[in-house]
Amino acid sequence: MPDSPTLVVAAAIVDDLDAPTALLAARRSGPVSLAGRWEFPGGKVEPGETPVQGVHRELREELGVGLRLGAELAGPDDGAWRLSEKYTMRLWLAEIVDGEPQPLVEHDELRWLPLGDWHQVPWLDADVRIVDALAAHAARV
Repeated sequence: MPDSPTLVVAAAIVDDLDAPTALLAARRSGPVSLAGRWEFPGGKVEPGETPVQGVHRELREELGVGLRLGAELAGPDDGAWRLSEKYTMRLWLAEIVDGEPQPLVEHDELRWLPLGDWHQVPWLDADVRIVDALAAHAARV
């Protein structure tokens, strides 16, 4: 029986949970196969922590910010987003409540993308359908 995919957690950071007009994208600095592509910041859940604890820890480590989480954006793959054979991601909408985002770990640039231009950067392939779902969600809010 194949191993279960590793759970990754991430945040779709918007300027306002109630009426989002901008989305924060993070450009990968590595590995070489992913460098220069854009993603939602986050990472692997560590043993003994819940997914929510993991997303808070990861965003503090990667961007130096504290978050207020909004709704989870459930994916089509058993409620999650299948990134590859090895990784499945859960993603929450979030807004920054503490700190100024900085590319501290794994990223070399952050960019606020205005609503309607969320596809102006080359997202990681697995994240494109999530950006589509977020844009549809933002249009309904």
